[in-house]
Amino acid sequence: VQLVESGGGLVEPGGSLTLSCAASGFAFDAYALCWYRQAPGKERELVAAITALSDMTNYGSAVKGRFNISRDNEKNTVYLPMNNLQPNDTAVYYCYTGWFEYHYWGQGTQVTVSS
Repeated sequence: VQLVESGGGLVEPGGSLTLSCAASGFAFDAYALCWYRQAPGKERELVAAITALSDMTNYGSAVKGRFNISRDNEKNTVYLPMNNLQPNDTAVYYCYTGWFEYHYWGQGTQVTVSS
Protein backbone atom coordinates (compact mmCIF):
# COMPACT_ATOMS: atom_id res chain seq x y z
CA VAL A 1 0.00 0.00 0.00
CA GLN A 2 1.31 3.41 -0.93
CA LEU A 3 -0.17 6.84 -0.28
CA VAL A 4 1.60 9.84 -1.81
CA GLU A 5 0.49 13.35 -0.91
CA SER A 6 1.19 16.44 -2.99
CA GLY A 7 0.05 20.03 -3.31
CA GLY A 8 1.36 21.54 -0.12
CA GLY A 9 3.23 24.82 0.01
CA LEU A 10 3.34 28.35 1.32
CA VAL A 11 0.20 30.47 1.03
CA GLU A 12 -0.91 33.80 2.46
CA PRO A 13 -3.80 34.02 4.92
CA GLY A 14 -7.10 33.86 3.06
CA GLY A 15 -5.55 31.87 0.24
CA SER A 16 -6.33 28.42 -1.12
CA LEU A 17 -4.53 25.17 -1.82
CA THR A 18 -5.65 21.76 -3.04
CA LEU A 19 -3.94 18.66 -1.67
CA SER A 20 -3.94 15.37 -3.54
CA CYS A 21 -3.25 11.84 -2.35
CA ALA A 22 -2.46 9.21 -4.97
CA ALA A 23 -3.03 5.67 -3.73
CA SER A 24 -1.88 2.28 -4.92
CA GLY A 25 -1.53 -1.29 -3.78
CA PHE A 26 -5.05 -1.92 -2.51
CA ALA A 27 -8.69 -1.85 -3.64
CA PHE A 28 -9.04 1.92 -3.50
CA ASP A 29 -12.80 1.96 -4.12
CA ALA A 30 -13.48 -0.36 -1.17
CA TYR A 31 -12.19 1.79 1.68
CA ALA A 32 -12.67 5.12 3.33
CA LEU A 33 -9.88 7.70 3.05
CA CYS A 34 -8.98 10.41 5.53
CA TRP A 35 -6.87 13.52 5.80
CA TYR A 36 -5.15 14.26 9.11
CA ARG A 37 -2.83 17.07 10.09
CA GLN A 38 -0.22 17.65 12.74
CA ALA A 39 1.04 21.05 13.77
CA PRO A 40 4.31 21.51 15.68
CA GLY A 41 3.85 20.59 19.32
CA LYS A 42 0.29 19.35 18.79
CA GLU A 43 -1.36 15.98 18.40
CA ARG A 44 -2.39 14.68 15.01
CA GLU A 45 -6.03 15.57 14.32
CA LEU A 46 -8.64 14.47 11.83
CA VAL A 47 -9.27 17.01 9.10
CA ALA A 48 -11.72 15.19 6.84
CA ALA A 49 -12.92 11.72 5.91
CA ILE A 50 -14.84 10.25 2.99
CA THR A 51 -16.46 6.86 2.55
CA ALA A 52 -15.57 4.44 -0.23
CA LEU A 53 -18.39 5.53 -2.54
CA SER A 54 -18.37 9.19 -1.47
CA ASP A 55 -21.82 8.91 0.09
CA MET A 56 -20.67 10.36 3.41
CA THR A 57 -18.08 12.90 4.49
CA ASN A 58 -16.97 14.16 7.88
CA TYR A 59 -14.94 17.20 8.86
CA GLY A 60 -13.06 18.43 11.87
CA SER A 61 -14.75 21.40 13.50
CA ALA A 62 -11.81 23.69 12.73
CA VAL A 63 -12.12 23.24 8.96
CA LYS A 64 -15.85 22.70 8.41
CA GLY A 65 -17.14 25.04 5.73
CA ARG A 66 -13.64 25.83 4.41
CA PHE A 67 -12.28 22.43 3.32
CA ASN A 68 -14.00 19.93 1.02
CA ILE A 69 -12.85 16.31 0.68
CA SER A 70 -13.55 14.40 -2.52
CA ARG A 71 -12.24 11.32 -4.33
CA ASP A 72 -11.94 9.93 -7.83
CA ASN A 73 -12.12 6.14 -7.68
CA GLU A 74 -11.03 5.83 -11.32
CA LYS A 75 -7.85 7.78 -10.63
CA ASN A 76 -7.26 6.26 -7.16
CA THR A 77 -6.90 9.77 -5.78
CA VAL A 78 -8.41 11.71 -2.91
CA TYR A 79 -8.44 15.50 -2.86
CA LEU A 80 -8.64 18.22 -0.25
CA PRO A 81 -9.40 21.69 -1.58
CA MET A 82 -8.72 24.15 1.23
CA ASN A 83 -10.12 27.68 1.19
CA ASN A 84 -9.69 30.73 3.42
CA LEU A 85 -6.53 29.27 4.93
CA GLN A 86 -5.39 30.75 8.23
CA PRO A 87 -2.07 30.62 10.11
CA ASN A 88 -3.45 27.98 12.48
CA ASP A 89 -3.96 25.67 9.48
CA THR A 90 -0.16 25.41 9.25
CA ALA A 91 0.72 21.73 9.66
CA VAL A 92 1.91 18.61 7.93
CA TYR A 93 -1.08 17.04 6.21
CA TYR A 94 -1.27 13.25 5.97
CA CYS A 95 -3.40 10.88 3.93
CA TYR A 96 -4.65 7.78 5.77
CA THR A 97 -6.50 4.57 5.08
CA GLY A 98 -6.94 1.39 7.05
CA TRP A 99 -8.98 -1.70 7.76
CA PHE A 100 -9.06 -4.10 10.71
CA GLU A 101 -5.60 -3.98 12.27
CA TYR A 102 -3.95 -2.45 9.21
CA HIS A 103 -3.17 1.27 9.11
CA TYR A 104 -1.45 3.15 6.32
CA TRP A 105 -0.12 6.71 6.23
CA GLY A 106 1.44 8.82 3.54
CA GLN A 107 4.68 10.69 4.11
CA GLY A 108 2.87 14.01 4.56
CA THR A 109 2.93 17.35 2.79
CA GLN A 110 3.72 20.65 4.51
CA VAL A 111 1.19 23.47 4.40
CA THR A 112 2.40 26.81 5.71
CA VAL A 113 0.05 29.79 5.98
CA SER A 114 1.93 33.01 6.53
CA SER A 115 2.17 36.56 5.26
